[in-house]
Amino acid sequence: MNLKTLIVVLGTISSLSAAGAGAAQAADILRVRGTVASFEPSLLTVKTRQGDTSAIKLNAGWKISGVANASVKDIKQGDFLGIASVSKADGGSGALEVVVFPAALKGTGEGDRPWDLQPNSRMTNGTVADVTDVNGKAVTLTYDNGQTKKIAIPDTTPVVTFAPATPADLKPGATVFVTAQREADGTLSSGRVVVGNNGVVPPM
Repeated sequence: MNLKTLIVVLGTISSLSAAGAGAAQAADILRVRGTVASFEPSLLTVKTRQGDTSAIKLNAGWKISGVANASVKDIKQGDFLGIASVSKADGGSGALEVVVFPAALKGTGEGDRPWDLQPNSRMTNGTVADVTDVNGKAVTLTYDNGQTKKIAIPDTTPVVTFAPATPADLKPGATVFVTAQREADGTLSSGRVVVGNNGVVPPM
């Protein structure tokens, strides 16, 4: 898969970390994390990390992407990141995971919003304005016309970027992350799946 194709595959990946169009719509969004229980061409069943199962209808033309390891050492000013973080006791924020967006997707989902990776976590998508290495790595992200947030990145933090994947990667036991829409009848549907492949799992 060439870069142009990968960009098309990831073109709407903002659904992973963008806010919903409104409060009512946001209430209908469910982020499903777990492992593949079964997969058919239009249906993915996930065993969630809570231990139950979720059946997700895959919309026509659904897309799939994987993740690849990236290095915190390579993060530099001007990069666009998505970081899930929680508040620290000293008043700052500590990263739970970091996604390095390809340059072609800079600006995707820009902003700061509640997240559900852990209790009280938030997702911040922004451009790196500053990188410091005093008492560990930390970045300052800018977003939404000049707002800033400094986030420390512990050495154990998963750092990934997006990578190609195919439906063949949706094998039983594979780790997945799916942003699903709950329909009026209670069923779940989605147009995108992020799957762990080549030994790397989606940390978001």
